Amino acid sequence: MLRLPTRFLSLLAFFHDTSVVLAAWWFAFALRFNFHIPVEFARYILESMPVIFICHGIAFYSFGLYKGVWRFASLPDLKRIMRAVGFAALLSASYALLVHPSIIIPRSVLILNPMILLLTMGGSRFIYRAWKERRLFNGIALQGKPVIVIGVEDASFNLIKELSKNPEWRVVAMIDPSKKLVGREIMHTKVEGGLEDMAEIAARHYCQHCMIAMPGSRHEKRRLAVEAARKIEGMEVLTLPAMSDLISGRVSLSQIRKIDVEDLLGRDVVQLDSHGLSSMLANKVVLVSGAAGSIGSELCRQILSFHPAQLICLDLSEYALYTLQQEFDQRETNTELVYLVADVKNQTRVQRILQSHQPDVVLHAGAYKHVPMMEHFNVVEALQNNALGTYQIAAACQAAGIPTFVLVSTDKAVNPTNVMGASKRLAELICQGLQHADHSSTRFITVRFGNVLGSSGSVIPKFREQIAHGGPITITHPDITRYFMSIPEATQLVLQAATMGNGGEVFVLDMGTPVKIIDLARDMIKLSGLNTQDIRIEFTGLRPGEKLYEELLADDESTLPTSHEKLRIAQARSADARWLADLLEWLSTVPHLQEQQIKQDLQHWVEEYHPDTRPAPDVSLRGGGLSLDALPSPSPHIH
Repeated sequence: MLRLPTRFLSLLAFFHDTSVVLAAWWFAFALRFNFHIPVEFARYILESMPVIFICHGIAFYSFGLYKGVWRFASLPDLKRIMRAVGFAALLSASYALLVHPSIIIPRSVLILNPMILLLTMGGSRFIYRAWKERRLFNGIALQGKPVIVIGVEDASFNLIKELSKNPEWRVVAMIDPSKKLVGREIMHTKVEGGLEDMAEIAARHYCQHCMIAMPGSRHEKRRLAVEAARKIEGMEVLTLPAMSDLISGRVSLSQIRKIDVEDLLGRDVVQLDSHGLSSMLANKVVLVSGAAGSIGSELCRQILSFHPAQLICLDLSEYALYTLQQEFDQRETNTELVYLVADVKNQTRVQRILQSHQPDVVLHAGAYKHVPMMEHFNVVEALQNNALGTYQIAAACQAAGIPTFVLVSTDKAVNPTNVMGASKRLAELICQGLQHADHSSTRFITVRFGNVLGSSGSVIPKFREQIAHGGPITITHPDITRYFMSIPEATQLVLQAATMGNGGEVFVLDMGTPVKIIDLARDMIKLSGLNTQDIRIEFTGLRPGEKLYEELLADDESTLPTSHEKLRIAQARSADARWLADLLEWLSTVPHLQEQQIKQDLQHWVEEYHPDTRPAPDVSLRGGGLSLDALPSPSPHIH
């Protein structure tokens, strides 16, 4: 197809606009005189046309009317036309009145002319765009795979626009879950029914693909749409990301993906106190320990959006920190990024870092979190890293006068049956003990939450891997249940809690609705296009320290509400400075004790700890079982 040069097209557009200018000038006079223009005014029209032509030509080029493409004409183009026409009207009227006062121009003409120009210039562009899109749409009407779009949001309209330009797809119908627009036509596509009509609509159009474009809807509505689509045999369900994942309002085909288990477990977007977070983080120095882990790295991403002056990413793993650096190097930010390889147990190193950088906020996300691995043979390291490491960095913050210290804890710290949970409960008590020290200027805030979707070592990536290898999926117990939260949601709530705490609080997150892991496994098998005959499910038995369900509150704890619906404050048992001094003395002896002795002693320091008495597994015989406690774990509702 012949493609005309851009310069020629711009000249053609200029010729169109100036022709419209002259026609509109005559038409404005004609309207003024009811199409019976007196002879003397006809002479005025001819005498003034050169001035009108020059004034409008200068205005049109000055305001960039020919930088846009008519095929993509939109609201910004209309705004440019309004500014150009308004400026030209003032320019031409001023010239005619001041330079050629002999030319008499009725005031009504000066008002009518710009209005006619706006209608004709703007209208011609949008008519051309509509014609072009209609021709393009009709040109591929019989091509591509038929697809149904579910949703009537802005994202749905943008999606249809993108699909209409792609020969791979052909939108045959829209579905409105609310049924308010059924029977209407949007972007040449008819809204044919609600979710309950989907099977009939798909059969009528011989359609085996649907796209869910509801990023702005609540999770329950998106899940209903997914479930309705999955009931149709052979239907492949695609989706756009949730609104929290869409960086811009523009929809591109690259954002379309297959429905995943996270879409079934996901939750609604968290409403944040942006003003409070900005006050805490903007232009401040922030340090995140464990910055290269699943939670720590997402904390860093969220923090960067609030434009701190400096973000210090601290982690023990050099490679993980390097990977984070490579990611952030691709981002445009004015924040100074500092990457530090350090061990929080190294008191001297931590003290020097804090004294050198003087952060305003420290978020401590570094910890050993894999329950079975910490339960046997690694008990000393769990306590040294999770408990003593927390003390070293928290005490150093207190000594350096750091205003805010936030401990990222876990629901496994509640009534722990494993060493990892007990070590995190000790970390909570350590922070409370420091808070109660005399003259402490640091706010120590603790936030507990459970399983996060897609974190390293968690159950969903493991299930995916097992399905990819043809199974079996291994589950420790048929009745095991967990609560799930997305990593962005968890980190956003951690930051929100940091703005609300006065010091010494233990915040607990609303973890939503529990999920049976066996149901999760079955959903993942179905979403892979398989069934339980193709992928077997095997039960391996509970692993050391593993519970059937997790808790956010101990038996003797209750909660107080906060100003945020997803955050509550646990009225947890606290600790004082004397208890903390005794604990530190015991922790110094831990490397010299046997594991069984350590577990016995732990029951004294963590009263709610009830150790798992099952023997250590024979690692030479066990290797295929899957622990559901591989980073952090879930929890029941908070009441």
